[in-house]
Amino acid sequence: MHTVVRGAGALGLAVLLLATATGCQGDHPSAAEPAPSSPATGPSGGGTLAGQQPVDWHGCPPPSAAQGGSGTAPAGDWQCATLKVPLDHAKPDAGTIDLALIRSPAKDEPHRIGSLLFNFGGPGASGVATLPALAGSYASLNSRYDLVSFDPRGVGDSAGVRCLDDAATDADAAVDDTPGDPAAVKALDESNARFTAACERNSGRVLPYVDTESAARDIDLLRQALGDQKLSYFGISYGTQLGGVYAHLFPEQVGRMVLDSVVDPTKDPQQSALGQAQGFQLALEDFMKACAAQAAAACPTGTGGADGTAKVSELLRKAEQSPLPTADGRKLTGSLAVTGIAGALYSQETWPALATGLTEAMEQGSGDTLLKLADSLRGRDAQGHYSNLGAANRAIGCADARQRYSDQDVQQQLPNFRAASPVFGEFTAWGLTGCTGWPVAGKTDHPEVAAPGAAPILVVGTTGDPATPVEGARAMAQQLGAGVGVTVTLQGEGHGGYNTGNPCLKQTVDGYLLDGRAPADGTVCS
Repeated sequence: MHTVVRGAGALGLAVLLLATATGCQGDHPSAAEPAPSSPATGPSGGGTLAGQQPVDWHGCPPPSAAQGGSGTAPAGDWQCATLKVPLDHAKPDAGTIDLALIRSPAKDEPHRIGSLLFNFGGPGASGVATLPALAGSYASLNSRYDLVSFDPRGVGDSAGVRCLDDAATDADAAVDDTPGDPAAVKALDESNARFTAACERNSGRVLPYVDTESAARDIDLLRQALGDQKLSYFGISYGTQLGGVYAHLFPEQVGRMVLDSVVDPTKDPQQSALGQAQGFQLALEDFMKACAAQAAAACPTGTGGADGTAKVSELLRKAEQSPLPTADGRKLTGSLAVTGIAGALYSQETWPALATGLTEAMEQGSGDTLLKLADSLRGRDAQGHYSNLGAANRAIGCADARQRYSDQDVQQQLPNFRAASPVFGEFTAWGLTGCTGWPVAGKTDHPEVAAPGAAPILVVGTTGDPATPVEGARAMAQQLGAGVGVTVTLQGEGHGGYNTGNPCLKQTVDGYLLDGRAPADGTVCS
C-alpha cells in the first residue's frame, strides 16, 4: 500500500536489502539490560502462553505459496511452530487464529540472552520465509539470541488474507495506475472495487482484526510463550511501526529494540505517499548520477538529472500506450515499469539490474528485466503464483488508517505529487484510493507510539532511503519520548541500514543488542 503495491500506501519490504559503506561517530553509554530468559522447554522446546499453551517446535516444511515459498525447506537448524492467539483481543473467547513461527536456536547456548523477534515490514512480508533467507546478515546476533520471526496476522500462513486468484491478479496488473482521463479513472476504481469485493468474500472474517495494534498484542503473547521476560525486537520498515505500537502498549516489557528504516508515525497516508514520491525520486537521481559516472555514454539515463528523469518519464508514457513484450508472453505496462524501477531502488545491489532493465526497454523494446523486478516486489514467482503480500498489504493498511481518499482528493493533490516526482508522483498519489470502499473502518489517524518509561530504543534512518525517508526516524524518536528514542543515522543508499553490511552500523547495533551498549543519541555512520 504505499507506492509499490496499490492500496493504502505500501511502505516497502526490507527483504531486498544489501550494500556497503564505512565509518562512524558516537560513543557507547550503557543501555538497560533485558532480563535473560531460559530456553523453552518441552518435547523439542516449548514455552507456554498464559501458563497453558505449549509451543511445539518441529522441523520446517517448505514455505507455502501464500508465504512466497520456493518449494525448498530452509536448510540448517530451523524449527517451526504455531501459536494460537485470539482473533479479537477484546473478546478472547470468541475464537482463535494460528500464527506461523520460525526460529534458529542460539549457537552459544551458555551465553544465550533470549529470543530476538524480527518483523521485515511490508506490511505483508512473511517472517517465516524471509528470516532464513536473510539469516546470514544476522549471524553475529544468532550467537546469543534465538532468531525468531513470524507471519503477522493476515500474512502468509497466519490466517493470511486472500483476495484475487493468480489469473485475476495478473489481469489486474494491466489496469493503469496513473489514469489520465475519466475512462481510465473509472477502470482504476472498478479494479479497486473488484479487489475489495474479493477480499471481503474470501477473508471477511479476519479483515476487522488485522490491524497493527492487534498484531502488537500478538507479539506480547508470543514473548510470553517464548519464555522471555522482556521483548528483544528488530523491526524493519513497517516493522518499525509495529514495534513502536508495541512499545506504546507495553513500555515496561521493552528490552532491547531496534527500529530500522522507520515509518514516520506523525504522517497521514497522503503525507507518507508524498514523502515516498520524494524519496524514490531522490534515489532515482542518485542511481542516475552513479550510472553516468560509471558507464558514461552507455548509461541509459544519460547524464542524469532533469534529462535522465525526462528519459524515464518518456519510457513510462510509451509503455502505458504500447506495453512492451517480454519473453514469457506478458506485457510490461507503464505501471509495471514504474513498479520495477521502484523495486530496484531499494538497494544499490539492484542498481545494475535497473540499468540493464532501462537499457532493454529504451533501446531494445524489451520489458523482461523490469517485469522481473516488478514481479519480485509484487510477490509473483516464475510460475505465476502470488504470495498474499498484496492482499495483506492492503488489508493491514486499510484496517489501520482511518483516512479514505476520493478520486477528487487525489486529483486536487496531483500537482504536489508531480512536483515531488515526475516519475513516481502520480503512481503514489493514485495508490491512496485503494482503501476507498473498504468494508472495515480504519482505527486511527496516526499510530500511537509514545512509550514513556520504556528502555532505550535504537531508531535507525538512512539518508538515501527511498521508501522510508530519514526524517521518519527523527520523528519516531521524538514521539517515543525523551530518553527512549536513540537516533542513529547511516549516510548511504537503500532501504534497511543494518542489512547493507555497513561496519559502523553493524558494530553499533550489535553492541547494543548483544552487550547492552546504547550509542549516543545522534550517532552518525558513513
